[in-house]
Amino acid sequence: MTQYILALDQGTTSSRAMLFDHAGQACGMAQQEFAQYFPQPGWVEHDANQIWASQLAVAREVLQAQGVSGKDIVAIGIANQRETMVLWDRLTGEPLAPAIVWQDRRSAGACDALRSAGHAPLIQETTGLVLDAYFSATKLQWLLDAVPGARTRAARGELAAGTIDSWLIFKLSGAHLTDTSNASRTMLMNLRTLRWDARMLALFDIPLQVLPEIVPSSAVATHADAAWLGTAIPIAGIAGDQQAATFGQACLQPGMAKNTYGTGCFMLMHAGAAPVASSNNLLATVGWTLGRSGAEWGCTDYLLEGSVFMAGAIVQWLRDGLGLIESAAQIEAVALQVPDAGGVVLVPAFTGLGAPHWDPYARGTIMGLSRGSNRSHIARAALESIAYQSTDVLEAMQKDAAIGLQELRVDGGAARNNLLMQFQADMLGVPVVRPAITETTALGVAYLAGLATGFWSGADEIAAQWQVERRFLPQMDVGERGERLYLWRRALERARAWIA
Repeated sequence: MTQYILALDQGTTSSRAMLFDHAGQACGMAQQEFAQYFPQPGWVEHDANQIWASQLAVAREVLQAQGVSGKDIVAIGIANQRETMVLWDRLTGEPLAPAIVWQDRRSAGACDALRSAGHAPLIQETTGLVLDAYFSATKLQWLLDAVPGARTRAARGELAAGTIDSWLIFKLSGAHLTDTSNASRTMLMNLRTLRWDARMLALFDIPLQVLPEIVPSSAVATHADAAWLGTAIPIAGIAGDQQAATFGQACLQPGMAKNTYGTGCFMLMHAGAAPVASSNNLLATVGWTLGRSGAEWGCTDYLLEGSVFMAGAIVQWLRDGLGLIESAAQIEAVALQVPDAGGVVLVPAFTGLGAPHWDPYARGTIMGLSRGSNRSHIARAALESIAYQSTDVLEAMQKDAAIGLQELRVDGGAARNNLLMQFQADMLGVPVVRPAITETTALGVAYLAGLATGFWSGADEIAAQWQVERRFLPQMDVGERGERLYLWRRALERARAWIA
């Protein structure tokens, strides 16, 4: 009888469930979108109960569609949108407020106050993170202040808080857990001890009693109750979505890197068995912790990460904001109508600039326009801007890690754009490699769950399953590459600090 790993991939706009067999092949997928709420400018919220209901529904749907029962599932892996924070009642299991999504900016003022008070260096040294409302600590601080009586109840142990992995695990099993990769995104975990840091808890006024226990990313952490899928199933893999995707891309050795081209870009490089302090405004984060037998912890691998805010979102803007294309898939054909961007440079700083610049006051610009410029030049410049931003981040990573990049593994929707992938290879000067299986987030957390339960024997077996669909080799000469990057950086400087 065929056995499977069930991967729950809980994203920002939808919940998915996928089944993987021993060959690492996807054998079924179900997906369900859920509502997004924007109660005020800069606020982004989710209904945590909708997230749970949609995730349970797709898990049941994929099993039913494939004729698989819970007894055929060796383990469950959970990958999740990171930094989103939920606060709930331990007794009733009900949320006390909407979940505050990672994109939410309501706690930016709290971050500004901490920065003015001189706390940013200690936060970065302890947690590896840049002080920003992106991360979970100030979200939880806001919830404890905004919900009447929450801080007192939290201190008494009556409430639970956590990122989406914790929420799903609690609903599935009743256990209050998170893994090291998700904990490292809260701004509350010490990156070296892998434990909640007392100084950070005091700084953000977070009671320890409200937080989950930190466990390895790959270990049998608990069991899903038999009521949900017909039998009790080990929950053995837990990871933030970008760490899971890095594992799914088999970036298992220092210097290996992947880039996910989604709404934004998330670039992560394997930095080794110890955190690498960034001198170039990148994030040091846990990749994953592999457990051993029982409660014994194994090794932890660390990553360097850089986030680009606008990638696929630029294409959506060309479609919805400017009406230059009718569908996102059309952009490659439109851009190919011209041999190059004709000197046009688009800086997509619509919501500021992410890594390595971290400039919230930058704004989008289109430069180099002439009477001969047309929509194809703008479309091409939009695609090129994605590659330029990624090049800036990856060059910073190489400086921090002191490791030369040999190739970049890619996934995400925009990775299917051949023109963009070729230009990315040209700008980096190294091959860009697209895998045969692009559902790397779900695959990665499936691998973590499968390693913990013996479904896969080890990292070597996982690495052997990774296969290339297409390799894009650099074709541009060094001189032309340098000229294009120089033009991009001139335009970038003009976009920076625009509203400061």
